[in-house]
This record gives sequence, structure tokens and C-alpha cells, in this order.
Amino acid sequence: MSELAEAVLAGASGAELLACPVPARIRAAHLRREDVDIFGAAKDQDRDVRRALHVGEVPAPELAPDEALIAVMASSINFNTVWSATFEPVPTFAFLSRFGRQDRWGARHDQPYHVIGSDASGVVVRVGSAVRRWSVGDRVVVAPAYVDSEDPVTHQDAMTGDQRAWGFETNFGGLADFAVVKVSQLMPKPAHLTWEESACTSLCASTAYRMLVSPRGAGMKQGDVVLIWGAAGGLGGYAVQLVLAGGGIPVAVVGSAAKADLLHKLGCRHVIDRSELPSGMRDPDTFRQLGRQIRATAGEDPHIVFEYTGADTFGASVYLARTGGTVVTCGSSSGYEHSYDNRYLWMRLKRIVGSHGANYQEAWEVNRLLQLGRLAPTLSRVYPLGEVGEATRAVQLNQHVGKVGVLCLAPTAGLGVDDPVRRAEIGEERLTLFRQPVPVAPPLVAVG
Repeated sequence: MSELAEAVLAGASGAELLACPVPARIRAAHLRREDVDIFGAAKDQDRDVRRALHVGEVPAPELAPDEALIAVMASSINFNTVWSATFEPVPTFAFLSRFGRQDRWGARHDQPYHVIGSDASGVVVRVGSAVRRWSVGDRVVVAPAYVDSEDPVTHQDAMTGDQRAWGFETNFGGLADFAVVKVSQLMPKPAHLTWEESACTSLCASTAYRMLVSPRGAGMKQGDVVLIWGAAGGLGGYAVQLVLAGGGIPVAVVGSAAKADLLHKLGCRHVIDRSELPSGMRDPDTFRQLGRQIRATAGEDPHIVFEYTGADTFGASVYLARTGGTVVTCGSSSGYEHSYDNRYLWMRLKRIVGSHGANYQEAWEVNRLLQLGRLAPTLSRVYPLGEVGEATRAVQLNQHVGKVGVLCLAPTAGLGVDDPVRRAEIGEERLTLFRQPVPVAPPLVAVG
């Protein structure tokens, strides 16, 4: 372990951290350009992410004037980690090559290796020459949107401008001992959370916030009925909490009775177990039965449908939204080719809203809700960085609930709490609800 990493773990001051040299090489979970074709051309084979993910040393990059170097205490697995390690829908090295042509700072990212990971909590150990608001020693979490502050549209909504998903479309991401971020990604770490709890929130919680709460998403209001697919997952678990916190009525769809019980404990009264439905979610007869169940449990059709599962559910989502309702989507984990009956869209005046990530203000608002204890982490399991392949495989096969965390420099789970009083006020039961064992169902779809 480097002198700088040891100083971070010892709780060194900012001045002491500055006195430690930055290591020339860093331990990181990474992909190799030479492995892009290891799965071959067949689309029906199991693209086991463990074959593509490597943990080892890579060179530490130079820091740009508007960037910070973070000693990463913990990170998490997102579905873009799975996409990265399967080299689908396109190898991420294509993103890095394109970025590399931008300027000298972009060129750093175009390497034969790709350090991945789009979440992190940790300690600032260096800042670039143009940084004003952050200092070495600050304890931070990282927002995943890597944006160009010189693009005019960034100052209206960064997600419609020159933006990239950090650790997916950029190099030097969060699944490493040290990571490079733009300082416009930094937010204060919630003081009552552990390193791994705070590392599992930014991407999924802010994505759900933009989808549901932001005027750029569905613009949820009090009393809205919100249908949430995959409600026990990383995105879904935060969506349920945001709907409850905003006075809405969540209707959660899950894959097992155990997941239903988990969501009842989270405060969600209306939960539907899809395993009890007679056929797959692409069958119109199932749409109609599900619609009857939603009305029976919540009293009304959904104002909003929270979509990220894609091909398997999108036809149902368009059907189930009420007249004038909204389907808001941020992904397609079961496939990108969506099929739906357009009559239900145009004749019933529904909307489909595309949503991607969150801008800095939206991410900051979510972080504030976490600091206030209005949102709780959905962390369910933690792996060491050396087992990142197994952690990602669990997400690939849907063998998890909530979020899967990864310890980087943090030697054990449970560290990093700076406000134990606040933590006690919120309660361990609420903060660790997703850590309780929950049997998981087989994958909804085969991953190939």
C-alpha cells in the first residue's frame, strides 16, 4: 500500500496528505482493450463478466486544472459495469478513443486499459490548480455526470450538453484505490453513513430523482400513483423512497414474496409479486390482469410508470399508464428493442419521457435528502475490490437486491461514520434494511 493510502486510512490532515507523494501506479478494476473479442460474435452465449474484469496496477494519470484525485474508500456496482465488462452494446474503448481526440486532457483517457466504476466515496488527496471550493482532506461522494463546463447548454441542463458517464465513458473511475473526477462531480459525504453506504447512492438515487421529481422527468406531485418495476433493485429502491417522501403512492412490482416483504418494511403498502402472474410481461392478457391488480391495491391507474427494464416490460408500461399519464425511462436492462401498441399512447394522450443520469443540481438535491435522513441507502452486500468480478456477476444475473458495494481502500465495512448521533436518530434498522438476507429469484432474462 502506498504512503498516501496509508495516510488516508490513518486519518491524516490535509497538510499531511499533501506531504505524501502520489503513487505512480494505482490498484484498479479494469478492462483490457485486447480482451474486446473474448466473447466472440455469438449473441446467445453467457458473457460472464468475470472473464473480462481484472484487478491490478495501472499508471496514475496527470491531474487537469479542474479535477481532483480521490482516495476511494468504497464504490459500487451499477448496470453500466455489467455493460462495460460484456463489451456490449459497444466496447467502452470506443468512448475512450472518441474522448481522446478532444484535447490533451481527453487524450489521457484513451488507454489500452479502462478503469471502470461510476460511484465512489472517499477523501480528496489532490486538487487541480483551478479548484476553489474543495480542499485536500475533504470527505466526499461523487456524482456520476462528467460534464464540459465550457459548453453553454451545461448551464441550462448538463445532461443535454457535452456529458459523459464517469467510469463508463471516461477512464479512471471509482472501482480503484484512487480515482480522477472533475470537481463539479464532488458532493459532501453524508456524515452519518459508512463509506460503503454513501458509495452506493449517487448514481441510482440521482437518476431516480431526475426521473420522478425533476421537472425534466415526470414531475411527480402529491397523490400520484407511481408504478415501479424492479422496485427492490438499486434504482427501484430509491424510487420507492422518493415517491413516499414526495407524498406519492408507490405500487411496487417485484419478483418474489421475500422482496415484497422487504418493500413493506420500507413503507410501501402496495406491492405486486410478478411471479404470481400467469404468463410473461409481454402478453396483453397479463397487462390487463396487472392493471386490475393495480386498481385493486391502489384504487387507480398509474399517473407515472417508472421504467428501466426495457423490452420485457415496456409494452405493459405504455398500456398501464392512465390516460394523460407518463412513462419515464432511463434504461433497457432486458433489451433495447421495445414493442408497444401505439394506440394506447396516442389515443390516450400519454407521454414517454427519456431520462439519463442527473445534472449536478439534481444530484446535490438527492445528496441533501440523504444528509437529512429522508432517503436511506439500499446497500445489500459488500465485496472487496479483489472480488469485483463476483460482485459484478451477481448484478449481471440479478442475484441481488438493492445495491452491491465494493470496498476499495476501506479495510472493512462499517467505517467512515462521522455523526453517530444522527445515525442513531435515523436508526440502524432503517439504514441497514437492505442488508437483511433476502432470497432472490432466478434472473428475469438470460444474460447473453
